[in-house]
Amino acid sequence: MINAAIIGLGVIGKVHISAITSLKNARLVAVCDTNPSKKELAPGGTVFYTDMDELLKKEKLDVVHICLPHFLHYPTAKKIAQAGLNVFAEKPLALNAKEGEEYCKLEKQYNVKICLCLQNRLNTTTETLVNLLRSGEYGKVTGVRGSVAWYRSKEYYEAGPWRGIMAESGGGAMINQAIHTMDLMQYFAGSPIVSIKGTTGQVLDYGIEVEDTATGHIVFKNGASGLFTASVANYTDENVEISVRCEKGDFVLRDKKLFRVHDGIEKEIAADSHDFAGKEVYGSGHGKLIDKFYHALETGGSGYIHPEEGMPSLRMIDAIRESGKTGKTVWF
Repeated sequence: MINAAIIGLGVIGKVHISAITSLKNARLVAVCDTNPSKKELAPGGTVFYTDMDELLKKEKLDVVHICLPHFLHYPTAKKIAQAGLNVFAEKPLALNAKEGEEYCKLEKQYNVKICLCLQNRLNTTTETLVNLLRSGEYGKVTGVRGSVAWYRSKEYYEAGPWRGIMAESGGGAMINQAIHTMDLMQYFAGSPIVSIKGTTGQVLDYGIEVEDTATGHIVFKNGASGLFTASVANYTDENVEISVRCEKGDFVLRDKKLFRVHDGIEKEIAADSHDFAGKEVYGSGHGKLIDKFYHALETGGSGYIHPEEGMPSLRMIDAIRESGKTGKTVWF
């Protein structure tokens, strides 16, 4: 039986509660939030804390889930790892690639396991497409496009002020809303990034520090070209779309479905589950990934998403931001 705790009971924390309590081999021992009113969110029999240090000191745990604002991800993970406990970490890995590099040292330094929640990698559509791309049946990947057109109100940033502060969030539309899309783009390309030229900006008059809109042109080592666009200035949350072109075929991910495109006609070849906890955009992968990680904890295996796998998207974000400031291409 895996004894787990959750630190942070915001929107995503509720998703983790649902996922953990659904597993037969897990027990949610404790939850923690600095807001005492969040105690009502704790399931029956779960101890509630407002102090993380007290939780770590008093409870016998196997894993702690981090569901906190971005600037607390690395320092909290370090403290948990120092206590000899395993970590299940929400995205993003860190505020930037430099901090991410320090995060990646924690597993070996403290002999613990850390799983990064890039749950969309476990979607049926993602796994199907990766298998097709890696099979070589369609030749090499020659192009990848990712598009995120969502809406976030001014009240969204006022409700969580850290979201609009660069030092606390690490950015806006890229790191908060589009990081899963960026991760999947490089995941599908299956090749290191050579260069990025991009722009960031604010087309909304919200008075925030972070970008609400970003674009990037990406060149991969295998010769593939990528186009990334993201904005929270849309009128609604439209479906994220990722298209992949290969030498012998095209594919499109949209609306929880994977299509193969031939002569302009789309044929559905896979679909994701519509069972999800929390927001629909989170998908249904949280429970699947948590179960996979807990299995690794029980068996001593390594079949989970390690911190290093969160580094490419952080480097992409850093590069697009730097390129936007300098107007120059960033080379990797």
